[in-house]
Amino acid sequence: MQFEKIKTVPTADEILDRSLRRAAKKMQLKKNKDRANEEFVRAVASSVHDRLVHIIQDIPMIEDLPPFYRDMVAILFGIDRFKKALGAVGWAALHTKLLGSQLGIEIRHADETRVVRKQAVARIASIVHQVDEHLHFLNDARNILRKLPDIRDEYTVVVAGYPNVGKSSLIRLVSSAEPEIAEYPFTTKGIIMGHRKVGREALQFIDTPGLLNRPSSERNVIERQALSALINVADFVLFLLDPSESCGYLLEDQMALLNEVRSMITVPVLAVVNKVDLKGLEGYQSMSTVTGEGIETVLSLILTDRATSSRHLRPHNQEESPGLSPR
Repeated sequence: MQFEKIKTVPTADEILDRSLRRAAKKMQLKKNKDRANEEFVRAVASSVHDRLVHIIQDIPMIEDLPPFYRDMVAILFGIDRFKKALGAVGWAALHTKLLGSQLGIEIRHADETRVVRKQAVARIASIVHQVDEHLHFLNDARNILRKLPDIRDEYTVVVAGYPNVGKSSLIRLVSSAEPEIAEYPFTTKGIIMGHRKVGREALQFIDTPGLLNRPSSERNVIERQALSALINVADFVLFLLDPSESCGYLLEDQMALLNEVRSMITVPVLAVVNKVDLKGLEGYQSMSTVTGEGIETVLSLILTDRATSSRHLRPHNQEESPGLSPR
């Protein structure tokens, strides 16, 4: 997983408090007070610098992320905003280091080293507090990114369709995932992962947020996450239709979305009618997540493609994204 090892990003006050406490311990070891004040300032600057650098090093570089995760950063936060925060922390690290060196020299030649020490700490604190907003942003981003699914290099079935057509219900029935089930649109707020072993075959299911048939510019953050999964990680797309329209959307609109999905990807797309217990649709494979009818047949069709799909399986950590990220 790309983000699970990112440590909590501390606030400006937490960084300063830790650095001051460490510097105070070093200061106690010095018998010469003037020398102790110089070492204190250098130790504070060094500690703050190192902590800020560790924050940057702890976060994967955007350019090195697989396309799906890169899209998630772009969709959820904006790549420019993310880079701006990292750049600000880098700026603070650099200037803290330079200031520590400069003030260390000043305090060595000062008559009142204690006064200069206080001024030095205030100036270092000012730099760190200037990036406190960016530290908070990075920690909030860290908390969200750590919850993204760990997409493996396995045969991946992305379940797509309009909201409330039964995607989450199906995922719960056929995989290890336990998505929330509810009778209102946009219950699925992000990407949900599930796995299933069928004999020696490993299947990876992704439950995507519901999509609507509308221009890309009007799609929200939730829909854009679904599109990223379709484009970047799908080896097979299972598109669910609800001809009963109990989902709240016209079948005509669902069909239009199906055609759009087919036009944007090159992997196989299987359109399946769900809620056949309410209404079927001639010419389409049907099933019901309520009664269980047809589900094993759908799984069999997926496995059939899996058995012959070595030509189009792709490593999900390497394929280039066609660009969902906002420019």
